[in-house]
Amino acid sequence: MAKQGKKFQDAAKLVDRTKQYSVEEAIELVKQTSTVKFDATVEAAFRLGVDPKKADQQIRGALVLPNGTGKTQRVLVFAKGEKAKEAEAAGADHVGDSDFINKIQQGWFEFDVIVATPDMMGEVGKLGRVLGPKGLMPNPKTGTVTFDVTKAIQEIKAGKVEYRVDKAGNVHVPVGKVSFESSKLIENFTAIFDTMMKVKPSAAKGVYMKNIAITSTMGPGVKVDASSFTAVKN
Repeated sequence: MAKQGKKFQDAAKLVDRTKQYSVEEAIELVKQTSTVKFDATVEAAFRLGVDPKKADQQIRGALVLPNGTGKTQRVLVFAKGEKAKEAEAAGADHVGDSDFINKIQQGWFEFDVIVATPDMMGEVGKLGRVLGPKGLMPNPKTGTVTFDVTKAIQEIKAGKVEYRVDKAGNVHVPVGKVSFESSKLIENFTAIFDTMMKVKPSAAKGVYMKNIAITSTMGPGVKVDASSFTAVKN
C-alpha cells in the first residue's frame, strides 16, 4: 500500500489544488496523473447549491454520453410476453420475470442495469431492500421503467449514465476512460455539464455551480473553472 501512496503523492504534486483549470488542462492532468495499471474511469463531481432535503430541489435523471462510457453494461430486463421477446431482440443480456427475482433474492448480481416494464414493477418492488442500497432499482426518471424496452436497452448500451444528487448536494457522473482521446472526454464532459445546467431546480437560490472537479480512479481531483468551460462551448 505504501508504494501506491508514493505514486499518488507524485501524481498529486502535478496538480495545484488551489487552481481551477480549463477543461482541456484538467482532462490532460487527469490522464497524466492516473497511476493504476488498469484503464481507470474518469469521473466528474459537481458540488451544487441545492438543498436535497427539499422535494423541489431533487436532481435525478440520465443522459447518453456522446462517446459512451468505455464499459459495456449488462442489462437485465423484467418483462413478459411480447415485451420479453422485444427485449431479447434488442440485445438484453438477461430477460425474465419471477425466475430472476428469485435469483436476485438468493444473491445473484450478474448485471449492471435493470429495465422493467411498468406492469412488472409490483413484482420488482419486492427487491427494493436488495436493489435500493446498490442504486439498481428501476426508476421512471432515469428511463428504466418503460414499455419502450428497445429504446431503453439501446441507450444503455450506447453509454447512458445516471446521475443523482446526494445528501451533501454532490453529483458524481462517469465521463469515460483514461484511454479515451482527450477530445472525446471533453465532449462527454460538455454533455454532462450542459445537463447539470438544464436540470437546475427553479427553487435553488444563490450560486448553483459551486465547484467542479474531474478525477480518475484512485487519482487526485482536478478542479475545473466553469467560466473557461462556458467559453469552450461557445
